[in-house]
Amino acid sequence: MEKKKVVVGMSGGVDSSVAAWLLKKQGYDVIGVTMQIWQDEQEIIQEEQGGCCGLSAVEDARRVAASLGIPYYVMNFKQEFKRCVIDYFMDEYIHGRTPNPCIACNRYVKWEALLKRSLEIGADYIATGHYARIDCLPNGRYALRTSQTGAKDQTYALYNLTQEQLKRTLMPVGEYTKEEIRRMAGEIELKVADKPDSQDICFVPDGDYASYIEKNIDVDARGRITPGNFVLSDGMVVGQHKGIVHYTVGQRKGLGLALGYPVFVLEIRPDTNEVVIGTHEESLTYEVRADRVNFMSIEDLSEKKRVWAKIRYNHKGAWCTVEKTGEDEIMCVFEEAQRAVTPGQALVLYDGEHVLGGGTIIA
Repeated sequence: MEKKKVVVGMSGGVDSSVAAWLLKKQGYDVIGVTMQIWQDEQEIIQEEQGGCCGLSAVEDARRVAASLGIPYYVMNFKQEFKRCVIDYFMDEYIHGRTPNPCIACNRYVKWEALLKRSLEIGADYIATGHYARIDCLPNGRYALRTSQTGAKDQTYALYNLTQEQLKRTLMPVGEYTKEEIRRMAGEIELKVADKPDSQDICFVPDGDYASYIEKNIDVDARGRITPGNFVLSDGMVVGQHKGIVHYTVGQRKGLGLALGYPVFVLEIRPDTNEVVIGTHEESLTYEVRADRVNFMSIEDLSEKKRVWAKIRYNHKGAWCTVEKTGEDEIMCVFEEAQRAVTPGQALVLYDGEHVLGGGTIIA
């Protein structure tokens, strides 16, 4: 029987390296690929952070592929990354939302673009080093299942994958803990066994998102990031902000305000260039609405359902009841008040271990 061919997205990190080794061990015909997505090779220096976008990623991945005895290629996805991730990232911030570029990158670059290219060269699957699992459910739907290790579970950032993408994806790392993956890498003497995990957003290595946007945004949009007013919920002006791209809902530090009590960003209003601030109590809400909905374990939501939901990547999750409130809109009513519900972030719903679906928070 002919071996199934799989293209493994290799970032040069330990997880994708071990994923390639596991799949080869399972009998797949494995091809290693690094996605070239950096925009300026002189500017992006990610080596120390162990990121997936720097030039070191290519060298590390190439060495790993050679040691595993698998073919290795670099594929250029610069245009897709610029359009689907960087441009989206900047546009969301200037419209007062807080984007999640990793979710966009996963859906439109790591899956959509890589899968298309991989199928064109005769591959049956693509694979990554994500900590998640994929099941085909009794209803015939493909769904993500949480990884073996809750501490590293990455299903939140993958909720937007389509049925066709899930059907063509392998995630061998999801069956193991991070410690087990590092131990395996050490046993097979991979030089990346102790390489640190990537941190923050790969194209903003210093973490200063606002400066990155100010430096890279189109001239036409620069007028949208000017200083404006900090206001209370009743409209009272209490100070000046540096420009809305410097803030996100829920933020407390770096506001430069001394009101005698702790305040948080409650809302960002791009139309009036105002940042609304208020107390911790004012930052709490029971209701969360989302659009751009992607259902995963079910085809559609026909009635209210009690689910476990996360409103940000590092949110531990909470119980809520979800219902459809429009053709492409859902609303969750949480059983306990949630803090800092942030427009632009993902609302991801879980039915047991499986991802039911999710959407982009609008309020």
